[in-house]
Amino acid sequence: ICLSANGNDNKKFKGDDKMDGAPSRVLHIRKLPGEVTETEVIALGLPFGKVTNILMLKGKNQAFLELATEEAAITMVNYYSAVTPHLRNQPIYIQYSNHKELKTDNTLNQRAQAVLQAVTAVQATNAPISGTTVSESAVTPAQSPVLRIIIDNMYYPVTLDVLHQIFSKFGAVLKIITFTKNNQFQALLQFGDPVNAQQAKQALDGQNIYNACCTLRIDFSKLVNLNVKYNNDKSRDYTRPDLPSGDGQPTLDPAIAAAFAKETSLLAVPGALSPLAIPNAAAAAAAAAAGRVGMPGVAAGGNTVLLVSNLNEEMVTPQSLFTLFGVYGDVQRVKILYNKKDSALIQMADGNQSQLAMSHLNGQKMYGKIIRVTLSKHQTVQLPREGLDDQGLTKDFGNSPLHRFKKPGSKNFQNIFPPSATLHLSNIPPSVAEEDLRTLFANTGGTVKAFKFFQDHKMALLQMSTVEEAIQALIDLHNYNLGESHHLRVSFSKSTI
Repeated sequence: ICLSANGNDNKKFKGDDKMDGAPSRVLHIRKLPGEVTETEVIALGLPFGKVTNILMLKGKNQAFLELATEEAAITMVNYYSAVTPHLRNQPIYIQYSNHKELKTDNTLNQRAQAVLQAVTAVQATNAPISGTTVSESAVTPAQSPVLRIIIDNMYYPVTLDVLHQIFSKFGAVLKIITFTKNNQFQALLQFGDPVNAQQAKQALDGQNIYNACCTLRIDFSKLVNLNVKYNNDKSRDYTRPDLPSGDGQPTLDPAIAAAFAKETSLLAVPGALSPLAIPNAAAAAAAAAAGRVGMPGVAAGGNTVLLVSNLNEEMVTPQSLFTLFGVYGDVQRVKILYNKKDSALIQMADGNQSQLAMSHLNGQKMYGKIIRVTLSKHQTVQLPREGLDDQGLTKDFGNSPLHRFKKPGSKNFQNIFPPSATLHLSNIPPSVAEEDLRTLFANTGGTVKAFKFFQDHKMALLQMSTVEEAIQALIDLHNYNLGESHHLRVSFSKSTI
């Protein structure tokens, strides 16, 4: 059947109403939001396999998506029948089409084909890095937390900040060194955890940072630790903000970086970071897929203010947000919005911290609701005018004694981990026993699954039964007074018990 892209094919869609139609690798997608793009529709299919064709029927808010195999299409339909897919916050409907393949009218569908080609090219280019023989890369220890990154087709400058922004979606980036070798821009980038390096390599190797250029080629480095001497635009150690900037190299002006980002904005998939409102594992797959199509919004290098939405307005307070976001940076101010109390603005000490908080907390559950964290367009959080009572919705934490990252080179920089069910407790006085701590944590409304003291008894690991319970316990008990002038310190751990 030849379809034309003008949407006048009513006759041919008759049978497409039945969800239980025979499986086909062509899927019929309905109720699409008006302004949706081909890229967003393709991103729906990417986690399940290769997408081979697409036809958008703009006037009818419908599309046909063809996957490489029937198997992939079946997995996709089964998955989305359990979890309703959303595009731009609108539910959409997916079912098998009666067509076994799409024969599209190329002139009308050129744009879609171009998008597909770009996406497919990105997926296919996972060739090994030039210069490494296959045997060598096979021997390269996958245990290294350090990645070697080469950027091909570098039509636009790729700054250290852009790399940081892209890679910190996969975990805490500790250090980056950039250099030019054999006329190629290269970087060494160290994660806090080798697992994150592995995930980043898997998701990003062969992807383009900007439309059709700046291709990432990623391999594990033989180095397991980077030694950074200077913090400037060529190298940076995020665990040691106290390093000198070296021979007076100016760092790239954030305004210029932002201008570049606007200029060359990636094939951005709106909502790529809150992929299709899907729970955990699939969200990761979909986020990676959306990321394959282009990194969303590499802009506003220095943006320090976050917008947090979908909060539980009955429960949330500036203090609870301060404590949770304080795990990833020093929270300066919090403002719960007066006329929209399920949203808040949070100002961090620097752009790196707001980035970390966003990548770790977006999509986590706080007081029973999945929160959304994005960069705000505000530069600062305004305090209420003198004598104006805003019911305690705005709080200035600038002078709080509880900031974790005030001291340059503080150990806390090395212990930034995503929310996990296992908590790391420290500053425990000798008189407090395991039983006391188990009771204390059970009182936050969760179940304590396991507990283990470190040898010196000042620190312990405590495991709750879910990540959500651990987040709640951290909010309730970080800085809890255990007596003998000991205030309990709580953070997320990367270990399990």
